[in-house]
Amino acid sequence: MPISSAATNTLDIRPLSGALGAEILGIDLAHDLGDETIAAIRAAWLEHLVVFFRDQQLEPAQLLGVARRFGEPVEYPFVKGLDGFPQITPVIKLEHEKVNFGGLWHSDTAYLDKPPMATMLIARETPPRGGDTLFANMYFAYETLSDGLRRVLDGLTAVNSSAKADVTKTREDRIKDSAKTDARQEYNAEHPVVRTHPETGRKALYVNGGHTVRFKDMSGAESAPLLNYLFGHMTRPEFTCRFRWEPGSIALWDNRCTQHNPVNDYHGHRRVMHRVTLAGDVPR
Repeated sequence: MPISSAATNTLDIRPLSGALGAEILGIDLAHDLGDETIAAIRAAWLEHLVVFFRDQQLEPAQLLGVARRFGEPVEYPFVKGLDGFPQITPVIKLEHEKVNFGGLWHSDTAYLDKPPMATMLIARETPPRGGDTLFANMYFAYETLSDGLRRVLDGLTAVNSSAKADVTKTREDRIKDSAKTDARQEYNAEHPVVRTHPETGRKALYVNGGHTVRFKDMSGAESAPLLNYLFGHMTRPEFTCRFRWEPGSIALWDNRCTQHNPVNDYHGHRRVMHRVTLAGDVPR
């Protein structure tokens, strides 16, 4: 469905790239925002897929309060949340660690039956350089495929697992010090390879290198050639934007039509983020 420009004309919106991403300036999220402003932010988010805010001073309770204006916060299955705020997951890489949390292209927790609609991330401590996050537009990734390949993919289902080796390695440091005791050893979910966004009606690729292991009714070996092609295609530079974090920066991305990749280029420095994921629905 088209997004009304009237809904966003009250905001100072600065697009980050031709593909996706926009900074929204002049808003202090610590203050109570009216319904009209929230609606305008949401419209900008649906249009740009990920929106960013700078210089936000939000304590954990305030962060959750802002997140609740856009959806229902849910807990991450593997790592404990902050004390008193279980829906806020610390995303941390310490000075001596070499692997960063979630450090590969992925959409969040695609191995759940109902993956999150959105993720809100705030930077608490950032390295002097590096630690940027890349985002990619999965609408464009789908729309730029040939008609023939789109017809093939429209009929396929992907099998997603939390136990894929590349992504489990990115959790290891946090599992050592803050694992949830009630987490299952493995989560698995089947989702359409191409999902239709419930709010915009657009189709987006919904497989990712972190979680997708094969196509349903096919072996991993049979699935690999096409999956590997898609994993490379969907992160082409013209589909992406890059965001440089500063303390107080916030990103809010649409998990239904984007992927992201936190760049691991700041060894020897500490990076601390707080993440809130918002409940989603069953991909269709």
